[in-house]
Amino acid sequence: MPVPPALTSKQRADALVKAAHSRRARADIKAKVKTGVLGISDVLILAKSEPAIAKMRVSELLEALPGVGKIRAAAIMERLAISTPRRIQGLGIHQRAELISEFKPVGHRGRLLVLSGPGGVGKSTVASRIREARDNFWVSISATTRSPRHNEKDGVDYFFLSEEEFDRRIAMDDFLEWAQFAGARYGTPRAGVEKALSQGKNVLLEIEIEGARQVRTHSKEAILVFLEPPSWEDLVSRLKARGSDTPERRSHRLELATSELAAAKEFDVVIVNDHVEKVVDALVALAS
Repeated sequence: MPVPPALTSKQRADALVKAAHSRRARADIKAKVKTGVLGISDVLILAKSEPAIAKMRVSELLEALPGVGKIRAAAIMERLAISTPRRIQGLGIHQRAELISEFKPVGHRGRLLVLSGPGGVGKSTVASRIREARDNFWVSISATTRSPRHNEKDGVDYFFLSEEEFDRRIAMDDFLEWAQFAGARYGTPRAGVEKALSQGKNVLLEIEIEGARQVRTHSKEAILVFLEPPSWEDLVSRLKARGSDTPERRSHRLELATSELAAAKEFDVVIVNDHVEKVVDALVALAS
């Protein structure tokens, strides 16, 4: 077997610089795809003149698309007969056309954003701020079987239902998703979400992690966003400041938060909630 020629120090240094440039170029493209600045067709065009983009794996590109992720990306590639290691430069004409067609917008339909994260991270605050300040967003109001807190209003913060009424709505398939959390059930009324999306409005669902998983299963258009605390200490402080939980319930929430934080890897986008307005701006960018 022939021995490959040895590289000089300069050649090795040049190769490292070139590799670093390629990684930065691909990371920049994926970030723009994730936020909707670039679409599939845009990237395929750029790949014709940018070798670093041409060498990107097709799976990387698909996984960067809002609402796709690893599972759906693998399913699409299998259906379109695109091998797992295939790079953009290796796509055939028909495969390129099929990929563009797969993600071609149909009509004027709003974006569906699903906001989730550990209890106490500030999801409700973010949803309230969007509801107050953003006309192009429709924030879904969840139904729950838990009792209202002292500052919550029925039909504004939640629809507070009895266990019997919640059961009836499950039987009628009235919920897009529903889940059990901290001793209560939560659900998203289906009809309002679909109506708002069909009217071209962006929809924000503020739901628990298990509910977000259900939405991912039922809706390929959903973009799952995980809201993360700046630190564990910050989350503990938020839960203590809430004041509505008993020490036992707070201890249970903190124990649960450990496993909830581990779920971040299942989401399309992770946003650190170190400033509410920054989170709102990031969500608006995802929906544009």
